[in-house]
Amino acid sequence: MMAKYSKKAQEKIETVMHEMKEGTLRSGSGKKVTSRKQAIAIGISEARKAGLKVPKEKSAAKKK
Repeated sequence: MMAKYSKKAQEKIETVMHEMKEGTLRSGSGKKVTSRKQAIAIGISEARKAGLKVPKEKSAAKKK
């Protein structure tokens, strides 16, 4: 069974993806984000910081 994201977390990721498609999403260094994977990672990170329900990171992902 897959882990679930809360509705608010899904909305947060959706807004970040929309920003990326508009070309207004920036990474921490200030560069424009063009990668879909990077945009999703930013959305998940922002959702975690906001305290929303997001599945824990896999330990293998942390090592890389």
